[in-house]
Amino acid sequence: MMGRKSNDKRGSARREAAETLAIAALGYLASAPEHLGQFLAVTGIGPDQIREAARDPSFLSGVLDHLSGDETLLVAFAQHAGIDPSEIERARGALGPIRERDMP
Repeated sequence: MMGRKSNDKRGSARREAAETLAIAALGYLASAPEHLGQFLAVTGIGPDQIREAARDPSFLSGVLDHLSGDETLLVAFAQHAGIDPSEIERARGALGPIRERDMP
């Protein structure tokens, strides 16, 4: 049983780190009106809904997915955050798959 608890803790820590990275990515998008506008248009949510949406792991996964879909944006955020761009995809994986109904 001890091994399972250890794995659960590691999984939880990875998920928390992924959520933290996704929130940082959202902040990065919000710091540039053109990036935020494009993201909001794709997701269909309004600026007044971001704070509430950021509590949803599916939404956070979508933030990372949005970055992954634009290599220039992905590299710019990774440089800004001081991470390897591949960390974005690993974090997105830690948040779980995006289900079709979660997509805008």
